[in-house]
Amino acid sequence: MLRIAGIAVVVIGIVVALSTYTVDERERVIKFALGELREVDQEPGLHFKFPLIQNVEKFDARIMTLNIPPDRFLTSEAKNIIVDFYAKWRINDVGQFYRATRGDERLAEERLSQILRDGMRNEFARYELQDVVAGERLTIMGAVRQAALETALELGVDLVDVRIRRMDLPDEVSESVFDRMRAERERVAQDFRARGQEEAERIRSRADRDRTVILANAYRDSEEIRGEGDARATEILGASFGEDEEFFRFYRSLIAYRNSLQGENSTFVLEPNSEFFQFFNAPGGERPSRAPQLPQPAE
Repeated sequence: MLRIAGIAVVVIGIVVALSTYTVDERERVIKFALGELREVDQEPGLHFKFPLIQNVEKFDARIMTLNIPPDRFLTSEAKNIIVDFYAKWRINDVGQFYRATRGDERLAEERLSQILRDGMRNEFARYELQDVVAGERLTIMGAVRQAALETALELGVDLVDVRIRRMDLPDEVSESVFDRMRAERERVAQDFRARGQEEAERIRSRADRDRTVILANAYRDSEEIRGEGDARATEILGASFGEDEEFFRFYRSLIAYRNSLQGENSTFVLEPNSEFFQFFNAPGGERPSRAPQLPQPAE
């Protein structure tokens, strides 16, 4: 009796196990009845089915990564570029996914890969190599994703994102690109040097002109000041001559002595009674009747 009860419990457990299944939040589920699709995308939780008649197939609903091997694409000027990119995708409509791919994720990834390659080929053909390298990759990726969305929906999947990992140039293209970049940098450097030389000449010319103007103005001012000084000196000397003619002659003689006897080797050939020495020979410091004449130095 106990044996029969134990067998009954085991049978009931097997029936319950075959009749129930759980749906996780991270899963998409399809229920089949005798091989025909009956129900799709059930709510998370515990569900029931008829054993041996109905069966369930589960699919991962999380975002998956599609790694695409690097491939070559041509730019608008027929330059090759090697692009390594990947895509993020997930199952959106599990029923459509099953009808389009029979539930084979590998087949879905192959079709997505081909769609993305075609999109990349079309987009790279619209840009020059310099634009692609300089920063148009985000625009290209957005356009590729947008173009592949409609086809991806036919597969029952949502194309979340498309990203470029790396872009490389073939050796022959790299050399030509580097040569062109070097030539462009040299052209820019020569342009800067030419502008600098032009500006230097302009500054130098302006400085020379300002120097000439400053010196001319300074010479003019100095001549004016010197003329005013000479005029004032003449005026003072004329006034002093009117006050005391003999003292004025004496003062002029002293100036003549000072100017004539400068230096260490001043030599004069004069007669002893020359008028130039009249103040040296005047007895008792008497003033002579006239001022001496300035002698010419001997050669």
